[in-house]
Amino acid sequence: MVRALCQFFSTRGLKDLGSLNRCPAPPTDDPPLSPLYDSMTTNLPHPVMGYTEYLFPPSTPLFPVAATVRTYLESYASHFNLIPFIRFNVSVTHATWVHNRWRVTISTGETLEFDNLVVANGHYRLPNVPDIPGLDHWITTNMASHSAWYRRPHEFGRKVLVVGDGPSGRDIAAEMRNHGRTVVHSVSGSVPRDDQYFKLRGKPLHFFDDGRVLFEQGIVEENIDHCILATGFQMDFPFFNDDTIRIGDAPLHPLLPPDLYNSRCHVFPLAKYLFPLQSHYPVTSVAFMSLLFRVAPFPIAEAQARAVVWAFADPASLDLKREADSVFSKSHALIAAGASSPLQLAKAWFRLSLAEQWDYRDELFAYAAESGDCPATKVTPWEKEFYANKNVLRTAWVELERKNESQRWVEGIGEGGVQEWVEVLYRLLQYTQNRPSEGLGQQEANKLEN
Repeated sequence: MVRALCQFFSTRGLKDLGSLNRCPAPPTDDPPLSPLYDSMTTNLPHPVMGYTEYLFPPSTPLFPVAATVRTYLESYASHFNLIPFIRFNVSVTHATWVHNRWRVTISTGETLEFDNLVVANGHYRLPNVPDIPGLDHWITTNMASHSAWYRRPHEFGRKVLVVGDGPSGRDIAAEMRNHGRTVVHSVSGSVPRDDQYFKLRGKPLHFFDDGRVLFEQGIVEENIDHCILATGFQMDFPFFNDDTIRIGDAPLHPLLPPDLYNSRCHVFPLAKYLFPLQSHYPVTSVAFMSLLFRVAPFPIAEAQARAVVWAFADPASLDLKREADSVFSKSHALIAAGASSPLQLAKAWFRLSLAEQWDYRDELFAYAAESGDCPATKVTPWEKEFYANKNVLRTAWVELERKNESQRWVEGIGEGGVQEWVEVLYRLLQYTQNRPSEGLGQQEANKLEN
């Protein structure tokens, strides 16, 4: 029987699930253990982001806070009896392929050996800090910090710059505005806009020591007290050496390189975005899970897990030539679409279009179904529709929360199954069409999201 690495390692200093703190971990480490800020909620409705085999409990708010999501994951682990396979208060310090096994050293000093390894350490830990003239000085003098350290809007002064147009950047900018700050929000390629306490600016080009920042189009903002860098994270696998994965840009050849590369923006080349196409260890001896950006996370992880189990059990089920051809086809398509440098190619690699996301999930489930152990589950039309309207739905939900009406919308919903959640989401979509639009329009919101 294959002995697979099915233990999950935590660096949090926890003994069991019951000891989990319900608040985000304080930003005491460097980098912090978690980038969660106090007000964070999901940016997808939970019927779309949850596991297909396990719903969120009845009456759960459609866009739950982080503590609710963590409770859901704990409940999932208990329901499927995963707790005995989890080791808390432990981290992996080194993993290497030796004598046809993965030799794994953990922080207790133990060395364990496995036939298969699943790498699922996430990619929201090591902050990405852009290389902009003057920014290093701002960071060393505490005038700038990465959003990984952000928890709540306090002690940042009266004028705050937020750099980044992803979900965290928009959340933090909105939260600062709601607490009386003047906010300058830097969004690459944006059209400058000025409201009383809000300024939309393009990309920052230079940070000056006296609190000035130069932006695109020659615009200068003065008297900025603090800059929050919501500029994303780097992929990091500190427990691997260069024989397992190299740090740097992957060379583009007619044939795939013999090594696996971590560009800090993507891992290349991977079959099915999972299995490393290299020559140092068996392709199906290890899988890198959940590296895709801005997708419905738990259903993707669920489909990937099914595919990983099948590939581990039957390595011959993975057609390596077809997978290599698929990697090259994607490279050529991205280059033809304008990815003219290795960095542009890397940044685009794990960002799937809506159609690609759904096709990928269907293909993984179809591949796993070849085992005979699971059905070839397909993405439902309502998942696609609600995902495409996620920004509109979230804006409407925030409005309902502000009016203290949100709980009434979900009270008892889900007791009769997933269809009740689908009906509520359709009602919420109808609600958005019957009220005056506020804030970002759908077209503008989608542009920022992607």
